[in-house]
Amino acid sequence: MRLTDIVYGIYERKLRAQIPPEQVPRHIGVILDGNRRWAEAQGSSSSAGHRAGAAKIEEFLGWCDDAGVDHVTLWLLSTDNLNRPADELALLMTIIEETVTDLKVLGKWKLHAVGALDLLPERTARLLKEAEEETVDAPGAFVNIAVGYGGRREVVDAVRSLMQEHADQGTSLDELAQFIDVEHIAEHLYTKGQPDPDLVIRTSGEQRLSGFLLWQSAHSEFYFCEAYWPDFRHVDFLRAIRSYAERHRRFGV
Repeated sequence: MRLTDIVYGIYERKLRAQIPPEQVPRHIGVILDGNRRWAEAQGSSSSAGHRAGAAKIEEFLGWCDDAGVDHVTLWLLSTDNLNRPADELALLMTIIEETVTDLKVLGKWKLHAVGALDLLPERTARLLKEAEEETVDAPGAFVNIAVGYGGRREVVDAVRSLMQEHADQGTSLDELAQFIDVEHIAEHLYTKGQPDPDLVIRTSGEQRLSGFLLWQSAHSEFYFCEAYWPDFRHVDFLRAIRSYAERHRRFGV
């Protein structure tokens, strides 16, 4: 064993010891950023970066299981990304399909698609729905797979769904305007019924949300990591959890 491995192991155990089990976030959202820049730094193609990023997901979910996290939201593709050149988008969809299929076959986590599935290729949308149906009884964490996701689009879809529901019940717009509130809209979000994210992690050094879980992250804590997503290590994960555990959450106060 190399000296660096020994030092890494010692540091990892130290980090673990600094995280009280009761302070572990219940729900973690992750912006998996930096795949293309990682590939450029390696002198590789962007597809190599996306595949390296996809390969990291299973390992990351294992860390979440070990830490006791029971909800995870992974942002794989935004609505803005749907405007990329056709050949690049087709490659991304293929990698996403392969990744979701691999996770489904493992059967460890409850997969749930969040996003505007109607904007995705039929094959991709169908595969996401099948993965959700076939992992409903999986023993591990509840994992949201955000594909074709945009925070503004989600809120619009939630309001549209709410209005349609009440239109079907014969509710007038005036009546709806009298009682609509935060809870009514939350009941129509892609993540309805789930706890809001306690912690949102973004890799690659970028410090912005880019529309990720805009509604749900109102009271979330944020952790920005310099590492590109394919290079995100277990110690980086533990540092994020430790940082969260050390904070005094004020929930907007």
